[in-house]
Amino acid sequence: MEAVPVRARVYVACVVLAAFVCLLPLPGVRTPWWAVLLLAALYAGCERVARSRFVGISHPAGTFYPVLLAGAFLLPAPAAALVAVPGALLSHVEQRPVALRRVWRAAQLVLGVWAAARVHRALGGRDAVVAGDMPYALGPAGAAVLAFCLVLALLDGGILAVAERVPVRRAWRGLVARSLAPIAVHGLAGLMMAVLWRSPYGPVAALLVLLPMCVSWWAFAQYHRERAAHQATIRALVQAVDIKDGYTRGHSERVGQASMMIARELGMDDERVEVLRFAGILHDVGKLGVPTRLLRKDGPLTPEERRVIELHPEYGHEMVRGIGFLGEARAAVLHHHERLDGTGYPYGLVGSQIPESARVVAVADAFDAMTSTRSYSRARPVAVALAELKRCSGSQFDPVMVAALVEAVGRAGWRPAVTADDVGPSRIPPPGTPLSSRPGAHR
Repeated sequence: MEAVPVRARVYVACVVLAAFVCLLPLPGVRTPWWAVLLLAALYAGCERVARSRFVGISHPAGTFYPVLLAGAFLLPAPAAALVAVPGALLSHVEQRPVALRRVWRAAQLVLGVWAAARVHRALGGRDAVVAGDMPYALGPAGAAVLAFCLVLALLDGGILAVAERVPVRRAWRGLVARSLAPIAVHGLAGLMMAVLWRSPYGPVAALLVLLPMCVSWWAFAQYHRERAAHQATIRALVQAVDIKDGYTRGHSERVGQASMMIARELGMDDERVEVLRFAGILHDVGKLGVPTRLLRKDGPLTPEERRVIELHPEYGHEMVRGIGFLGEARAAVLHHHERLDGTGYPYGLVGSQIPESARVVAVADAFDAMTSTRSYSRARPVAVALAELKRCSGSQFDPVMVAALVEAVGRAGWRPAVTADDVGPSRIPPPGTPLSSRPGAHR
C-alpha cells in the first residue's frame, strides 16, 4: 500500500464510493436473487479460470465479460452490477497491493455493468430479450456494450493519469479502440445467453453458449504462451550480449526504452510502440557473432576489425528473422547503422530507403551511447548528447526522430547509466566530434 501514491488511493476511494451509490437501491428493487447468485457464482468461477496459470494471459479480454453483460441484459442495473463483485474480490492478483487492486477492479466493473444495464433498459433492450426479437435486440445490446467499454476506458485512463502521471492527452489514447473488439464479441455471447435464458429452454441452454467461448479462450491462451516463449528467448539473447560485452550491460534495455519514448512521441499505436521497444532491445544481438576481443578492445579498431564489427547487424537479422511477431523490428536490427546520407552500413541506404523503425533505433542507440560511460568514452551530459544529435540530424539521423526524442526527454527526463568505471579523461572525445568519428561509435 505504501507504494501507491496518495492521489491514486483517493481516486480509487472515489470510484469505490460511486460504485457503492450504484448498489444502494438494491433493497428497493424487485430482484430475482436466484439469478443474481447463479450468475455471480458463474462469473467468479470463470474469472478464476481466466486469470489462472492454466490460461496465464493478460489482455482486455482477460476477464469473463459474457456473464457480466448477460446480467446487464437480464437484471435491473443494481442487481446486474452486484454480479461482478464476488468474482472481482476473489480473482487472482499477482501485483501488490492485492487488496487494493481487487477492490479497484470490483468498483470498476460495478460502474461498467451498471452503466450498460441502464443504457440497455433505456433503449428497450429488456423487452426485446424477453420477446426473443434478435434483430431488434442487437441495437440496445450494442449500445450497452459501448457504454460498458467507455466506462472501463475512462476509469483506466484516469488511474494511469493519477497513479503513473501519464500525460492526460495520452492516458486514454487507444484504450477504447484496443478493448472494444474483444468486448463486443463478449457482448454478443452475453446477448445470446440472455435470449436463451429467457427462452423455454432456460438457464441450462444459456450456459451452453459458454462452451465455444471456452474453446476460443484456450486457443487465445496458446497464442499468448507462444508469444511469452518468444519474449523469454529475446531476454536470453539480450542477457547473452550483456555477458559477452560487459561494458555495454543494460544498453539494449535503455535503447528499447528510448525507442519507445520516440514512438510514443510520434503518436504510434501501442502495438507498434511495443514492436519498436523490441527493436531497440534486440538491435545489438548480432554481437554474439563478433569476437569478444573486438568488442572489448580499448581504442580504435583496424580496418579489418571494423569490417568484422560491421557484420553484426546482418548476424542479428539472421538470428531474429524467424520470430514472426517482431515484424518491423527485424528491419531495425538490420539497418540501425544506416545513415541518411548513404555512408552507413551494411547496405548504404539513403534517406527514406531506411526503414522508419531503423531510423528510430539509430537515434535511440546513439543517444544512449553518448550518455553512458564505455571503455572508450566517458558519458556526456544529456543536454550535450541532444545537441550532438541535432547537429548530426539530416546527415546521419532523421530530424523527425531527433525532435521526438528531444521533446520526450524534455518532458520525462532521462537517467543516463554508467557501464564502465575505469575511463580516463583522455578518452573523452572533444565537443563537436562527429559521431561516426568517435572511438567505438561503430560498436
